[in-house]
Amino acid sequence: MSDHDQDLVTNVSPNPEMSAIIARRMLLKGGAGLAALSVFGALAGCNGDDVGSSTPDAIGATPSGVAPPRATTLSFNPVAKSVADAVRVPSGYYATVLFRLGDPMAASVAAFKNDGTDDASTFDRRAGDHHDAIQYFGLGADGKYSATATDRALLVMNHEAITPSFLHANGQTIVNGARTVSSEVLKEFYVHGVSVVEVVKQAGNWTYKQDSAFNRRIHTLTPMTLSGPAAGSRYMVTKFSPTGVTTRGTVNNCAHGYTPWGTYLTCEENWAGYFRRTTATDNAKRTAKELTSFARYGVAGAGRELWATPTPDTADNLYGRWNAEALGTSTDGSDDYRNAPNTYGWNVEIDPYAPSSVPKKRTAMGRFAHEGAWPAKAVAGKPIVYYMGCDSRNEYIYKYVSTAVWDPADASRGLAAGDKYLDNGKLYAAIFSADGTGRWVELTFNSGAVNAGYTPYAFADQADVLVNARLAADAAGATKMDRPEWGAVDPFTGAVYMTLTNSNSSLRTLASTDAANPRHYNDARTNGSAQRGNPNGHIIRWLEAEPSALTFRWDVYLFGARATADAANVNLSGLTAENDFSSPDGAWFGSNGIFWIQTDDGAYTDVTNCMLLAALPGTVGDGAARTVTNTDASGATKTVQTYVGAAPGTTKLKRFLVGPAQCEITGITESPDGKALFVNIQHPGEDMPLADLSNPSKYPSHWPDGGLTRPRSATIVIQRDDGGIVAA
Repeated sequence: MSDHDQDLVTNVSPNPEMSAIIARRMLLKGGAGLAALSVFGALAGCNGDDVGSSTPDAIGATPSGVAPPRATTLSFNPVAKSVADAVRVPSGYYATVLFRLGDPMAASVAAFKNDGTDDASTFDRRAGDHHDAIQYFGLGADGKYSATATDRALLVMNHEAITPSFLHANGQTIVNGARTVSSEVLKEFYVHGVSVVEVVKQAGNWTYKQDSAFNRRIHTLTPMTLSGPAAGSRYMVTKFSPTGVTTRGTVNNCAHGYTPWGTYLTCEENWAGYFRRTTATDNAKRTAKELTSFARYGVAGAGRELWATPTPDTADNLYGRWNAEALGTSTDGSDDYRNAPNTYGWNVEIDPYAPSSVPKKRTAMGRFAHEGAWPAKAVAGKPIVYYMGCDSRNEYIYKYVSTAVWDPADASRGLAAGDKYLDNGKLYAAIFSADGTGRWVELTFNSGAVNAGYTPYAFADQADVLVNARLAADAAGATKMDRPEWGAVDPFTGAVYMTLTNSNSSLRTLASTDAANPRHYNDARTNGSAQRGNPNGHIIRWLEAEPSALTFRWDVYLFGARATADAANVNLSGLTAENDFSSPDGAWFGSNGIFWIQTDDGAYTDVTNCMLLAALPGTVGDGAARTVTNTDASGATKTVQTYVGAAPGTTKLKRFLVGPAQCEITGITESPDGKALFVNIQHPGEDMPLADLSNPSKYPSHWPDGGLTRPRSATIVIQRDDGGIVAA
């Protein structure tokens, strides 16, 4: 596992496997069986157009104000697989580097040396590390949102994590398990988080504006407001905020969301591992409920970057705040940071047009390893709806439905609109049934098993439910999935797509395969080494009558696989050398309906670096039921029935880009005219042995600057040579 992922599996809930659900339903049906083919056949009749007419989204509207027609062709030749240390795009296209780790974001900041010696105090005004999710916010001449601005914008992007070897001159300085150079830690505090940067297009070329008044870094030290039902509760009390209404910073920001009122949602993913908690001394000081919560979220250990260890601490506890142990004498945690982990794991709303505004953590949307938050279309008179994944193997898919219904008059109200729609609503978790249907189960205190009588964890109130949303989803019986990551909503059909990046043999065992996670197989590498479980992942999708509906129908749009894999049981989507892939991660729809898929892979990297693919996706139910025979290492078999979308063929799914060595392709957005595609390249050359740092010739990558330079995460812009719309 690469360092940036930190995929800690904590779900030990006894939620039934799909086989048990099948048996129970067959009994209820009098043994008549599922009649799966006829049931799933009804899916094809679902009308994808009845999702409601909508007002133009504040983000992503087209220059004319009218949605473009759906793309019907992919007008480029596919890119071949590659292990070269380069970005490769189709002929007729070119890619330029726009914004790299360390690039200065204020006039007073010097150019980046990229040797680890840049002054740590300047990094609150430099581009952060590990560029991830990204969103284009059009910027008009009046400095406000513009749906028609195709040559000036604010790009807002996440910075998920760090590559320590390259960030510092000689890597991290660690002595006896402690960080001894506080300036290194300060630099790391700053390079996590979010960047807001102004970009402009001049003479066909995109550049960023170093001295823009809109440029802003939001990082681990940025003051933030806690908002929604859990704000001010006993779970949020810290020495920094004895009333539990504020906190500092955001961390491990992976995917994102945006709102119809023109703000950005940054989502806190694998935050738990940053906190220090020595169980040998702290467990005895904690209640049984606290220990259950810590175990379910993985709050234990030294902390992945050892941020709690520099001494002496500062007066405002810049380091001590990462120590989650009960060190004080108070009964409520107001004299230490025992509750600090509860202030992380949220969706954080940022107004990019208001550089002095205070970000808000929206607790009504639940606390877990948020990969992102993807909105359904905003429809006047209907609730605002977001779909979310919890990024860890065996975790769940969630949905948030606002209490307030959408009023287009709120489209310019910024964070005030967020108060209205994101602080009051209902959280749900998904159950995927074996017959191709599904339902959303409510995660509300005293709804179903989410109550004080739930034996593994006695919920006390709604704030408790939201702080411990994973446990609430356990209680509700949600379906364990193969690592839910990015989601995307088809702008034409309303269908929701979510990547299930992968799983391994210990978690997606032969016995635990089910209809929604149907494969257990061996994806042997070219050297013959085994990779068992579901190492290549898949993309599930579902369609609701309307976004706030509590039932849906689903199928698996694509299965990742090598083109040479067994077509009957592994390569179920019929992938070829022109479009085979592994470990789908990023997902995004262009305004013309092209579906973009990005990979974060370790299973297929013996053959190719990570990639970006373009697809014309069809709709839920366009395929058929399939029976899969799985085989484990012992030779035991299990048959599973699932539902597979229509095979895409090479005309409807093509590889568009292959990245440099050891990178992840993640984050994608476009200009409103579709002529510029912005893509993030994360952590090239990340598997860097510290012992080789003094020998640049041994760096796994030198992208993007070439020569013997240290590699950097960066944003690239892809355009056509003829200035046309990308891919279509």
